[in-house]
Amino acid sequence: MAHKSTFLPRVSAQGEGSALSCFNSLAFSELRHLCRQKAKAAAAAAAALPRAGLRAAAAAGEFLARYRLVSSKLRRRFLRKPNVSEAAEQFAALARELRAQESLPYAAWCQLAVARCAQGLPPSPGGDEAAAAAALGEAARLWLQHERELRLRQGAVQLGLAGEHLPAAQGCVAFAARLRLDLGQPALAAGLWLELGRELRAAGEPGQAVPALLRAADLLAAAQLPLEAVRCLRAAAACLVLSRDHDGALAVLTQAQLMAQGGPSSASSSSSSAAASSSSGSSVPGADQLPGAFADQLLHCEVTRLLLLLLLQPPPAKLSPEHAQTLEKYSWEDALDASPGYVPAQLFLLLQSAAVACQEKDLEALQALQKELWPLLTAEQNHLLHLVVQEMVSPSGQGF
Repeated sequence: MAHKSTFLPRVSAQGEGSALSCFNSLAFSELRHLCRQKAKAAAAAAAALPRAGLRAAAAAGEFLARYRLVSSKLRRRFLRKPNVSEAAEQFAALARELRAQESLPYAAWCQLAVARCAQGLPPSPGGDEAAAAAALGEAARLWLQHERELRLRQGAVQLGLAGEHLPAAQGCVAFAARLRLDLGQPALAAGLWLELGRELRAAGEPGQAVPALLRAADLLAAAQLPLEAVRCLRAAAACLVLSRDHDGALAVLTQAQLMAQGGPSSASSSSSSAAASSSSGSSVPGADQLPGAFADQLLHCEVTRLLLLLLLQPPPAKLSPEHAQTLEKYSWEDALDASPGYVPAQLFLLLQSAAVACQEKDLEALQALQKELWPLLTAEQNHLLHLVVQEMVSPSGQGF
């Protein structure tokens, strides 16, 4: 009866390590090949658009010439070490100039060159990893910005996933995050994944954003930032709702609620291990003593989980214990005493009535309750409640 989950896998540490080969594959020869292709394409378009085509071809040729000039300083010569530091500075200056000219892909390639140079700089044998991570993050932002501008210019709804810019941005983020972790900076690594996830969601690709947001949540939990980790899990669940993966959204929100129940003390446990914790459906011990921000997260997670359960209507045989306890809490007519302290009494009674109406298939009562619940719920929760009503009007058996 439940919709089959298309829940996307997390980005593992091995996946981040594989980004190293992706980064190293962006060699200078590939850059030259890309520039030649763009120059040929611009020259071919010159017949139809003479001025624009010639300008584009000239820009590509000028960039390639300047890039070769700086790259020549990295060649090994007899009894002479390459001046890596000077080359890195000139690549960075060229990147700034190209960005000012709105040549974002070329600027991104220059940032990659800066990162490659930084890996060969002191103070550590592996180079200046912090500078390399910063350059990789900037390259990813430039590619994402270029994709965003292309989408706006062409009037497209989604990113051009078949192009080379988005995979390059994802590879840069993965490798930069790995470098940040090597430096003992999980919060900065999480920021890179979070930035990528938000960009993908804004681009109309919520399904693509889920792995990045989940990885950010894991890293924030490792960085002793449980509240930010819960917010990342909520963002991932919202993306899954937009992708109509309601089973996946329910699982992620359950993890978020388990983490929020622990309050600040839950910082030592990651979101991936939260599923093995105690049940999230029961009342939270000491919920009144939780900080207000954690109580707000608990309220959102519990209400959204209840609406997802009412939408999915899983059979009892497939109902997990924590989800069964949540449904029982809102299904008993005399369960007002079971209301957790973070759920307002009025909202609890209305949700309890909605759960009973769904059990009894009382469409008229549910529609009346929808009007009363509307000002008390978020936009996402009102959307789920609307789907619950639609499911009762015309059952699909798929949760939407």
